[in-house]
Amino acid sequence: MFSVPQSSKSEFLDKARQAREERKGHKEKEKAATQIQALVRRFLCRCRLQKQIRKEVDDYFQVSETGTTKRNALSIFKIARKLLFIYRLEDKMRFEKLCRAILASMEVENEPKPDILQDNKLVTLYLTMLVTFTDTSTWRIVRGKGEALRPALTRICENIMGHLNQKGFYSILQILLTNGLARSKPSLSKGTLTAVFSLSLRPVTAAHFSDNLLRSFLLHIMSVPAVVSHLSVLTPEVKTHDLLRKFILFLSREEQCLDICVCLEGSHTLCLLGNLIHLGYLNEKVLEEEANHFVKDLTDMLSYCQRYVSQKKSNLTHWHPVLGWFSQTVDYGLNESMPLVTKQLQHLWGVSVIRTLFSDVLSKKLESQESTPPPPQPSTSQNNLPVKNLFKRAFQKSASVRNILKPVGGKRVDSAEVQKVCSICVLYQTALSTLTQIRLQILTGLTHLDDLLPKLWAFICELGPHGGLKLFMECLNNDTEESKQLLAMLMLFCDCSRHLITILDDIEVYEEQTSFKIEELITISSFLNTFVYKMIWDGILENAKGEKLELFHSVHGWLMVLYERDCRRRFTPDDHWLRKDLKPSLLFQELEKGKRRAQLLLQYIPHVIPHKNRVLLFRNIVTKEKESLGLVETSSASPHVTHITIRRSRMLEDGYDQLRRLPVNSIKGVIRVKFVNDLGVDEAGIDQDGVFKEFLEEIIKKVFNPALNLFKTTSGNERLYPSPTSYIHENHLQLFEFVGKMLGKAVYEGIVVDVPFASFFLSQVLGHHHSTFYSSIDELPSLDSEFYKNLTSIKRYDGDVGDLGLTLSYDEDVMGQLVCHELIPGGKTMPVTNENKISYIHLMAHFRMHTQIKEQTAAFIRGFRSIINPEWLHMFSTPEVQRLISGDNAEIDLDDLKKHTVYYGGFHSSHRVIIWLWDILSSDFNAEERAMFLKFVTSCSRPPLLGFAYLKPPFSIRCVEVSDDQDTGDTLGSVLRGFFTIRKKEPGGRLPTSSTCFNLLKLPNYSKKSILRDKLRYAISMNTGFELS
Repeated sequence: MFSVPQSSKSEFLDKARQAREERKGHKEKEKAATQIQALVRRFLCRCRLQKQIRKEVDDYFQVSETGTTKRNALSIFKIARKLLFIYRLEDKMRFEKLCRAILASMEVENEPKPDILQDNKLVTLYLTMLVTFTDTSTWRIVRGKGEALRPALTRICENIMGHLNQKGFYSILQILLTNGLARSKPSLSKGTLTAVFSLSLRPVTAAHFSDNLLRSFLLHIMSVPAVVSHLSVLTPEVKTHDLLRKFILFLSREEQCLDICVCLEGSHTLCLLGNLIHLGYLNEKVLEEEANHFVKDLTDMLSYCQRYVSQKKSNLTHWHPVLGWFSQTVDYGLNESMPLVTKQLQHLWGVSVIRTLFSDVLSKKLESQESTPPPPQPSTSQNNLPVKNLFKRAFQKSASVRNILKPVGGKRVDSAEVQKVCSICVLYQTALSTLTQIRLQILTGLTHLDDLLPKLWAFICELGPHGGLKLFMECLNNDTEESKQLLAMLMLFCDCSRHLITILDDIEVYEEQTSFKIEELITISSFLNTFVYKMIWDGILENAKGEKLELFHSVHGWLMVLYERDCRRRFTPDDHWLRKDLKPSLLFQELEKGKRRAQLLLQYIPHVIPHKNRVLLFRNIVTKEKESLGLVETSSASPHVTHITIRRSRMLEDGYDQLRRLPVNSIKGVIRVKFVNDLGVDEAGIDQDGVFKEFLEEIIKKVFNPALNLFKTTSGNERLYPSPTSYIHENHLQLFEFVGKMLGKAVYEGIVVDVPFASFFLSQVLGHHHSTFYSSIDELPSLDSEFYKNLTSIKRYDGDVGDLGLTLSYDEDVMGQLVCHELIPGGKTMPVTNENKISYIHLMAHFRMHTQIKEQTAAFIRGFRSIINPEWLHMFSTPEVQRLISGDNAEIDLDDLKKHTVYYGGFHSSHRVIIWLWDILSSDFNAEERAMFLKFVTSCSRPPLLGFAYLKPPFSIRCVEVSDDQDTGDTLGSVLRGFFTIRKKEPGGRLPTSSTCFNLLKLPNYSKKSILRDKLRYAISMNTGFELS
C-alpha cells in the first residue's frame, strides 16, 4: 500500500530534468547578456576612443594649419601613432594631412611639385612620403651631429623597402606608370615620374642588383610602354648605376631571358625591347662594349615574339599594330602608346646604332683607284639633267671612286669578326620577319647609309677561301648554326639591296650610281643568277614541309628586281643572264617528263634559257592546246570552221559584230573570211589562212590608229597605250575586249603585227604591276619622259616644295575643258610639302599609268587572256612579249629569207631577176630599206622570232606579166615565159606589187637590174601606208 506508482516516478524525473535545464538556460542567458554587454561596452568604448582620437587629430591639424605654433617631431610621432592605430578608409583626408605634417617636419629637399588635379596631388604626396622614407640622403637630421644615426636610419629605410616589395610594390608602380604613360598624351608630371623611377630603382641598388630584383624591375618597370623615352629628358638616373650593362648581362643568360618573355607575352615584351633599344641609343659606349650580348638579347626576344607572329588571320590570332596577326593575347590598352614604342624601335635601324653595331664592316676602306668612265648609255630625254647638277655629282663621285668589288675570299668564317657581323645580320633579319607592320621602315633605315651595303658586299666577297658562291652553296647543304648565320647575312644583304634599288630612280642607279657601281651590279646579278639556278636545279629551295625557304625568296626577289631593271634599261653585257651549262634539249625533256626542277626553273628564272628556245616552247604549248581542243586537222577528223562575211568598207564594224559573240574556242580555231563589196558581191579568192591574215592585220591597223581614239601614242617614241578619253565611243570597253581577243589571236597563230606598245602598258598586261617590288615611277619614262623628268626634279628640289604651289591633284585638258583629278580624296586642297612629295610623285605616276586607263586596260587584258593563258607569258619579260607580238627587232637575215622562199610563175632561185633581187637587197639597200621591203611584202617590218621558217604562209615570189586587175593566176604559158625570160612586152612601166595576206611579192620580169632596183625602191617607199613605228 506504501509503494510509489511507476508513472509518478517518471513524472518526477522529467520535472527535475526540466528544472535543471531551465537553470542552465538562465545561466547561459545571463552569460550571453554579460558578453553582449561587454562587447557593446567595448565597441562603444572604441567608438568613443576613435572619436576622441579623431577629434584630437583634427584639433591638432587645425592648430597646425592656423600656423600659430610649430609642432615638433615628437608631437607628430605621437599623433601619427594614434591615427594609424584607428585608421580606416574614412580617415583618408586625415592621413593626407599627417603625411604633409611629417614631410614639413622632415624639411626634405627636392620635394616633387604637386599637380593641379586632386588625384595627382595625392599620388605626388604619397610618392614623396615613399621617396623620403626609403632613402636618408635628403634628411637634414643626419647631417652634422646626426651623422652617427645614418647607419641605423638607413637600415630602417631598407626594412621599409623590403616590406613594400613583399606587398607587391613593383606591381603597384607598374599600374601607376602604365595608366599615366600608356596613352597618346602622358598624364604624369616630371616630378611624379622622377619619384616613381627613383623608388623603383632603390630596392635594386640596395640589393646590389640581385637577380630577383633585376627580374622584378625588368618585368614591371622596363616593360612599361616607352618609359625610357619619358625618362630620358627628365632624370639623369637612367644613365647612372650602369643600368643598361646590368640588364644586358642579366638577359644574356638564356633561361632568364626566356622567363622574362614568357611572363610578359607579346605586347609587353615589345615594350621592354623598345626601352632596351632606347637605352642602347642613349649609352653608345656601353652598347659598343657589350654589342655581342646586346645583339643576342634582342635576337632572343624577337625570336620569342616571332613564334606567335602569323601570316594570316584566324580564330586564334589577334591584330597587333606592329607585329601584325599575333597568336598570343594582345593588350589593346597599349595600342595608344604603340607609336611611341615604334619610335623607340626605330633607333635600332637609326644611323647611330647601325654605325655602332656595324663598326667592323663600316670601318673597312674601299680602296681608291683611277676613275673609269661608266659604260655609255643610250641618251634618253630623262637623262638630260641640268649641267650644274652634273658637275656637282661628278665632283662628289670623284671624291669616292673605288675599286669594283668582286669575290676574292681569304677571311675565316669562324673568326670573331665574322661571327659578330653574322649575329648582327641575324638580329636585323629576325626583326624584319617579326615586326611585319614596320618592315619597310626597317629596310629604309638599313639602306639610309650609302656605304653600308657596298661594304657588306665587300665583306661577303672576302668570306671563305675563295669567296662568294661556293661558300654559300656549302652552307645550303649544312644545317649548322654557323651556316644559318652566314645565310642570314646573305638574306639581309639581298632584302636591303632589293629595297634600295626599288626606291632609286634611273638617274640614281645609272648616272649617280648610288651605293653600287654598275659593274658591281653586274657582278652581284651574276652571283645571284648562279645561286638561284643552283638552288633550283640541285633541289635545295624547299624545306622538309615543301615550303620555299625564306632565303630563296630573298635572293630570287633581289635577282628579279635587277633583271627587270636591266630589261627596262640595259646595263649587263650580251648573254649575261643565260646559263651556258644548261642544255635546252635536256630541259625540254625534263619538262615533257614533268620533272619538278624543270618546272620550277621555268617558273622562277626562265631568263636563263635562250629566248628562241622559250618561243619554241611557247609555240609547242599552243600546238598542244590546239590538239587537245580538236583545232588541228588529222586523218580522222577535221576542225570546226567558222565562216564570216566582211565588207571592206566596214571591216571593223562587221568583224566586231560577228566575232565578239563567238565562244573562245571558236576564235582559237579556224576562221574563214569572205570579203564582199558594198553591193554584197563576193571578191575573188579563196581563204586558206591568207585572207584571214589580211583581215586580222587590217582590223589591228584600224583599231590601233590613234585617230580612232581607242589608243594614244606616247610622246617621243610614239608607243601605243589605251586612250583615257576612249569613252567617247559608246561601247569602248567592249571594243577593248574585242581588240584584246584579236591581238591574242595574232599571238596564238604566230602572226606578227607591227604594233609597238608602251612598256608600262605591256607590264600591266603581264601582271607585273601586282608585284610587291613594282614601282610606277620607274615605268613613267615609257609614257612621258618629259613628265618623268619634271616629277624627279621635285624629288631633288632642295628648297621648300610648298613654294611651288602644288596640290595632291592633277589638272588635265580634256577636249578643251580643264578637269581636276584628285589623287586622293580631298587632294585638291592638300598642298605638296617636303614631307609628302615622294608620295605625290608616286601617286601622280600611278594616276597617269593606271587610274586613268584602269577600265580600258582591264577590258583589254580580259580579252587578251581569254585567248592567251597568262601563265604562258610568265617566261617572257616585257620587251620579249613585244617581240612575240611584233617580231624580232634584229636585222633581217637575208640568207634565212632566201632559204625559205617559194617561187611561182617560172621564177627559180637561179633566175636572173631573182639573183638581181637578192643582190639589191643585200648590197644596195640599207637596213631601213630592207625593213620597208619586209613590211611591203608581209605587212610587218620585223622578221618572225624563230626565223622565216615560221613565217606563215611562207614568203613567195611570183613572176607576173600583167597588172593586178588583169591577173588571173599562173598559166602554162606564163610559167614557161617566166622560166625562159620571154617577155610579151617590156614591163619597165610597171611596179612590183604584193599580197601581204599571202606574204607574196609579185615581180615583173625586168630586163635590167637598175630598173628592178629603182622600181622596187619606189614601190616600198610609196606603199608604206599607215606607219606606227
